[in-house]
Amino acid sequence: MSNPIRIGTRDSELAMWQAKAVQSQLEHLGHKTILVPVKSTGDLVLNKPLYEMGITGIFTKTLDIALLNEEIDIAVHSLKDVPTLLPKGVVQAAVLKRGNVNDTLVFKKNEEFLSARDAVIATGSLRRRAQWLNRYPTHTIVGLRGNVNSRLQKLEDHDDWNGAIFAAAGLGRLNLTPENSINLGWMIPAPAQGAVMVAALERETDILNICAEINHEETQICTSIEREFLNRLEGGCTAPIGALAYIKNEEVNFKGILLSKDGTKKVEVTKVVALGKHDDLARFCADYVIGKGGKTLMDELKKEDIKTNIYSTKKLTDDQHKLLSNKVKADSEDAIKISLNRLQRHLIKKDIENVIITSKNAVDGLLHNFAPSELKFKNIYCVGRRTKRKIEQHIGNVKHTEANAKKLAEYLVEYMDGTEATFFCSDIRLEELPNILSKNHITVNEVVTYETKYDSKKLSQPVDGVMFYSPSTVTSFIKSNKASGIAFCIGETTAKEAKKHFKDVRIAKVPTVESVIELVNDYYISND
Repeated sequence: MSNPIRIGTRDSELAMWQAKAVQSQLEHLGHKTILVPVKSTGDLVLNKPLYEMGITGIFTKTLDIALLNEEIDIAVHSLKDVPTLLPKGVVQAAVLKRGNVNDTLVFKKNEEFLSARDAVIATGSLRRRAQWLNRYPTHTIVGLRGNVNSRLQKLEDHDDWNGAIFAAAGLGRLNLTPENSINLGWMIPAPAQGAVMVAALERETDILNICAEINHEETQICTSIEREFLNRLEGGCTAPIGALAYIKNEEVNFKGILLSKDGTKKVEVTKVVALGKHDDLARFCADYVIGKGGKTLMDELKKEDIKTNIYSTKKLTDDQHKLLSNKVKADSEDAIKISLNRLQRHLIKKDIENVIITSKNAVDGLLHNFAPSELKFKNIYCVGRRTKRKIEQHIGNVKHTEANAKKLAEYLVEYMDGTEATFFCSDIRLEELPNILSKNHITVNEVVTYETKYDSKKLSQPVDGVMFYSPSTVTSFIKSNKASGIAFCIGETTAKEAKKHFKDVRIAKVPTVESVIELVNDYYISND
C-alpha cells in the first residue's frame, strides 16, 4: 500500500502496547503504519443505531465505528474482549502469537492466607470470582475495577485485602508483574485470554492480505475453538465461563468450565483430538456441558435478578439501554417535567437581531407556538450540538454554538453584533449567561418559553451512580434523594452543580447522552 496503514486503538496504556506490537510486526515486513488512538463514541456518527449493525462490545464498539466509518484501516483488540459475533462487514484479520494465558494472583507479604479459613481476594471478573470461591468457599471476594496500575494501587491501599487476581499477560506486557505473584495454573482462563486480535473490513482485500502475514495460525486455531465454545454456551446472558485450547504433539487439548456465580456449582469438560480433526471440538464440548447440567445452570443465571446499580435522571430509550454494559442495570425516569408556555406574537417580532437558545426544550416551545416560517431571526446563538441540530432542522442556521452557557456568554461579549439579545429560556435557569452579558452592557430580554417542574423519583435503595444531563436534573434529584455514589455528568455546567452534593463527579467527553453512557461503562470495565 502507498498510504500508511492506519492502526486504530484505544488510548489506554495496555491497548497502546498491543497496537505497537502489531505496528512493529507490520513495519518489520516493510509496511508503513500510523497509530490512531480513538477516544470517544460521542464524536463518531452513524446513520444506523449501533445494535442494528451488530455492534455490542463495550470494549470494542468505539473502534468498530471508526472502522466502519473508514477512519482507520485496522483495529487492534484484546481478543478476549471482542464479542463472539462481529459487526456486519468486520472480520478477524489476524491474531498475534499468544502471550501468557494464565490468571495471576498478586498477594501481600506471603501466601499463608491460601490455607486459612478467612481471606479477602479482589477481582471484578465473574469467572475469577466463581472459580476462586469454588476452590476457597470460605474466602470473601471484593470488587475491583480500573486499569492495571490503579488496581495494583488499590490492592496496596487496602490493608484488609490479602490479594487480587490479574491477567498475567497484562501485567507482563506493562512490566508490572510484582515479585509477590503466582500464576494460577488451576484457574481456567477467559476464552482467548492473552491474545491480540486485528480486525478489518471484509471488503478491504489488500488490508486482509497484509494482515495475514502476521497471523499466528496456532493461536488462531486455539482461540477460535475457545470462542466458539463461549458462543455456544452464552445464550445472551453473562456467565462465568472459562476455556483453554492448546496444541501439543500434534494434538489439540481443550478444557472448559461453566460455574454458578457463587462458585457452588460447576460443569467441566476436557477433550483431546488430533490436530486437523478439531473442527467439531467446540461444539462437542459445549454440548457435553449443556447435557451435564449446563442448561439448567444457564437458565438459573438468566433468571438471577441483577440489582439496579445506576439511575438516570432522563428516561433512556431502548437503543440507549442497549449501549450500556452488561454489568449495568439502569433505572431511568425524567427528573424534570417540561410544560410549554403560550407565547404572544409580539415576542417574535421580525426585527429581532440576536436570539439565544440554550436547550432543545426552548426550540420545542417556539415550534409549539409558531410556524417555522414565522421565526425569522437574524443571528441565532445556542448551547449544545443537539440544540443546534434541532434549530437548523426547523428554524434556520445557527451563527455560533458552544458547549455551555458560560462559554457562549463569553463569546457573545466578544463577537455579538449589537447590544441587545432575546433569550428564550425556562422559568428555572442559571444566572451565569444573563449576568455576564449584563455586566458587559448587553441588554437581555428573557422570554420564558417553558416551565420546568422538579419531579425526581425517590430511590428505594442506594446506587453506584447517577446520570445527570443538566443542573436542573441535579437539583431535582437532590430534592428527593441523598447524594451517594458517583455523579456522571453530561458537561461542565452540570458537573459544577453536582459538585455541591457529590464527592465523586465525572464529566463526559462530549455533551451527549451516549457519552454519559460511555462514562458509566468505563467505570465498570476492568482493563486486564
